[in-house]
Amino acid sequence: MPGGPGGSGTGVATGSLFWAIIMSAFAAFGGILFGYDTGTIGGIMAMPDWLTTFGVYDPSASTTPGVNYYLPTANKSLVVSILSAGTFFGALLAFPMADIVGRKWGIIASCCVFCLGVGLQLDTHWATFVVGRVIAGFGVGLVSCLIPMYQSECAPKSLRGMIVGLYQLAISIGALLAAIVLNATKNEPSHLAWRTPISVQFAWAGILSGGLLLLPESPRFLVHKGREDEARRSLARLMTMPPESPEVDLELDEIATALAADRAIGQGSYIDCFRNNESKNGLRTWTGIWLQGWQQLTGINFIFYYGTTFFQSAGISNAFIITIIADVVGTAMTIVGVQLIDRMGRRRLLLIGAIGMCVCEFIIAIVGVTVGQTKTATINGVASSVAVNLTAQRVLIAFVCIYIAFYAISWGPVVWVITGEIFPLNIRAKAMSLSVASNWLWNFGIGYATPYLVDPTTTGVNGVTTAHLGVKVFFIWGSTCLGCFFFTYFFVPEVKGLSLEQIDLLYRESSILNSNNYRRQMLEEGETYVQKKKDGVYEDKE
Repeated sequence: MPGGPGGSGTGVATGSLFWAIIMSAFAAFGGILFGYDTGTIGGIMAMPDWLTTFGVYDPSASTTPGVNYYLPTANKSLVVSILSAGTFFGALLAFPMADIVGRKWGIIASCCVFCLGVGLQLDTHWATFVVGRVIAGFGVGLVSCLIPMYQSECAPKSLRGMIVGLYQLAISIGALLAAIVLNATKNEPSHLAWRTPISVQFAWAGILSGGLLLLPESPRFLVHKGREDEARRSLARLMTMPPESPEVDLELDEIATALAADRAIGQGSYIDCFRNNESKNGLRTWTGIWLQGWQQLTGINFIFYYGTTFFQSAGISNAFIITIIADVVGTAMTIVGVQLIDRMGRRRLLLIGAIGMCVCEFIIAIVGVTVGQTKTATINGVASSVAVNLTAQRVLIAFVCIYIAFYAISWGPVVWVITGEIFPLNIRAKAMSLSVASNWLWNFGIGYATPYLVDPTTTGVNGVTTAHLGVKVFFIWGSTCLGCFFFTYFFVPEVKGLSLEQIDLLYRESSILNSNNYRRQMLEEGETYVQKKKDGVYEDKE
């Protein structure tokens, strides 16, 4: 691709593909921390020993044969959603961690926080377990913001979508690993049944932090901090070229010129994140915040958090196996999805995914409320359950899997890719922290509210009144997916193939609906900040 008269426009350069992919893809391992924990808690809550340890005794309210313990709705909401409360604050504090400590060392420090939380969850006291969830969530929140940021700043532009999308693949792999471990330990008659799946998380944090020690710091962070010599060495290592090479000089010049243009119109404060200046910071920040929120509103974490118990309530005999199948589908399709990001483009995948998920969720809801309900019959004056419609069960399972497939190729990986690339360097850490915090805030709200929306009303001393929507909750998720489509159409530009600095130019020079045409023009002409500087466009702004 031509670089124009003043800069390469290639992002991290072409000769660096092998090491850039290795370095950036390895960082995606942090997604396992999130995915594994997300997939673990739903299965643990269905384990007899965990219910005996943390549940409430009530022989008339047992949902597991032979175990007269259950978890009250309030406690179920708390233990699932409290991790997201920790991740919300962790994501907000990712800004000072990223801009003061750095992207690389911030991730390592976050792993240490996560391990502390995991250790506390091995205790048998309810309060300690919940506090452990909060602290582990704090670490996950930091990692969930820092890793996409690190990947975006180190990856070649031609493969940036795939590499950052590997974070979502790691989340899917983490959920799959959790399902496998849970299925292996679910019948253990001791605390090992749930302590083993929790303890495995130490390995993920250890591998991630150990690997990061071998990787370079983000060159864009170093330029942002004025550490040009270190930035040169880091960029040279990513590009596998000598630090004094012309290619390294060109990339450093492009990064520095874009940063100078951003600083000319703002100092990078939180207020600057929401100003609709020449860089359209306000539009970009709100796009990131709402994009992460819409990802949660697709309803995907309903399956991850409550899938096992939901399948059980639907009358499916081996809900653990169905959960594994769903996780396999998610992982396999995410592998497909990350390869499509840089081929089909971000915007197109989001539009296709939103429509596909919308159709699937409405089908699930309609089948569930018509022919998929458990029926009861009165035998000798006693009400008893009659077997559910097996065909309806299979339809529900099939369309849940198709729905997960659409999510895995679109809103799963693409949202993290866009969040990591649409912000200018001057506000990137702050804007990303706000966006990812939005993800976790919605995650917390949905995780906490779902039992009250879905579970049946209980009676007695510990009774709780609920909406008892059951499968009808998919009408809500289907409607929000329709909202995802319209949001993408009007607010998400196409940035396939552009460097981070070229994305800055696109926001300055183009509209959302015309973004794809302008993107093609940029690539054909090799338009860069350095070229604009030589043409005198930014001469007075430095």
